[in-house]
Amino acid sequence: MTLAQLGAEVIRVDPLGGNSDYRRWPLAVGSRAERDQRGTTGAPDGESLYWTSLNRGKKSIAVDVRSPAGRELVIALATAPGPDAGIFVDNNVGRPWLSHEVLAARRPDLITVHFEGHADGRGAVDYTVNAEVGVPELTGPPGVDPVNHVLPAWDLIAGQTVTTALLAAVYRRGRTGDGAQINIALADVAAAWVANLGWLTEVDQRGDRARHGNYLYGSFGIDVVTADGGRVYVVALTPRQWKNLTETTSTTTVFANLAESLRADFVTDEGRYLHREAIAEIIRPWFRERSTDQVHQALSAGGVLWGPYQSMGGFTDDFHAHPSSAPVLVDLEQPGIGPVISASAPMRFGGEYSGASPAHELGADTDEILGSVLGLSAAELGALRVAGTI
Repeated sequence: MTLAQLGAEVIRVDPLGGNSDYRRWPLAVGSRAERDQRGTTGAPDGESLYWTSLNRGKKSIAVDVRSPAGRELVIALATAPGPDAGIFVDNNVGRPWLSHEVLAARRPDLITVHFEGHADGRGAVDYTVNAEVGVPELTGPPGVDPVNHVLPAWDLIAGQTVTTALLAAVYRRGRTGDGAQINIALADVAAAWVANLGWLTEVDQRGDRARHGNYLYGSFGIDVVTADGGRVYVVALTPRQWKNLTETTSTTTVFANLAESLRADFVTDEGRYLHREAIAEIIRPWFRERSTDQVHQALSAGGVLWGPYQSMGGFTDDFHAHPSSAPVLVDLEQPGIGPVISASAPMRFGGEYSGASPAHELGADTDEILGSVLGLSAAELGALRVAGTI
């Protein structure tokens, strides 16, 4: 999807009838006509919002990859001639006919990126590797069982890793003419980044970190509740941010006296972190005495680093009411579903977002791709369709 947003022609190959993710949740609540008739209270039984979201901008072909003719079509597409072709990304398991060696025999400068669970070939998904590297043991309040988070962070980082690796290989091929065989394991992505954050060395030196709930580890960040039940998160990572927070909450003198009595330095990350609970007790009353709107206005005016807690529905409502609040988002008409919230690539070239385009229906581009890329005639396409290959 990222490559498509950057302007690449991306061809997704699916088996006939769709892959295992073709009906993956979340699902739309029926078609738009059905929603108009019964509202949004019915069970989700429409198109996959997951599949259509992640496949926006890609072309789609459906092929029987179990048949020799279907396999030949996929191999021919992967090894098609031309300076912008010969680039193949896959996460297949147990298909030696799609190996780099087999494909490179057809096109020596082929670039392949093979994505897998573990480097030794074992399977994995985001939620299993997240548990494996220990993140759920750090998440949540003290004294509870491991807490999984719903965001598939390693999947998202892995997708960008694939994109980076592929673009690097394309750049090198343009300079040297050499192809590339690239393997990326999801477990390696997770292990590498918890190491890059310094977490593994910290465990080696200090033992497992205790849970901190919503406190920010190693500096200062807390969630606070307003007079009318709103909730915000405030953070102070720098001396200026700390100064802005204390001045806005009228606690500068109180903290100066507390620092002197504790012989602490709240200007430092360590000082704020070690005394986070005492700081929180002093700051929270200021929030409890003010409405959510008053808090938002005061924090913004004071240059405090903060963000509101809100449901995803609240975030969506804000976008509908004020599109400029999330300019990367795009209202899009998705065939078979109707209006959906999509997104541009989160990067601006010359100040402009990429925009978004809908996902193509499964197999919608089969004839066009096989005709334009492989040069198959209408008669040949008809024969493949009669045979059940496409």
